[in-house]
Amino acid sequence: MNINIFFSLIIVGLFAILFLFKPLEIQKKQFGEIPTFELEQFRLLELSNKGLTTIMDGNKAIKYTDKYIVQNINYTDSSKKYIANMIAKNGIYEDDIIKLDGDILFTREDGLSFLSQHANYNKKTNIVISPENYIARLGKHEARGSYLEYNNNLGTMKSKDIEVNYMLKREK
Repeated sequence: MNINIFFSLIIVGLFAILFLFKPLEIQKKQFGEIPTFELEQFRLLELSNKGLTTIMDGNKAIKYTDKYIVQNINYTDSSKKYIANMIAKNGIYEDDIIKLDGDILFTREDGLSFLSQHANYNKKTNIVISPENYIARLGKHEARGSYLEYNNNLGTMKSKDIEVNYMLKREK
């Protein structure tokens, strides 16, 4: 075999590899949030210069860099005038906002309570918003509606499609 033919075959083979074979495309995967730790059967206490301000209990929590995702959350905020307690199946605590989902029971120290399926509690403004149907009770009085915005500082409610049962006292 002639040496020129040998090198020609080598060069043709290298060009064939260069132009016919494509390199593997490596896909870059973007991973979601990575949990920093997980807790089971826990209680978190928040202290300030005023004393104990927040208690959060739960069966399981996953802590990310910016939020907690909690199962069977029991959240108590005693930083304001009235102590407010919220119980739900699931909760996300992020940036002083607690997003509650599933069988929510909100109770306040003065006897006010409401039931709903979804609610958001802003700890800074102390406002609870339930964008869905709710049932609120204060003593024997009951209100039902399709939207609730409750200001825990002022004790005021805003609601849509409301139906109220209010018990009046009889004069003797």
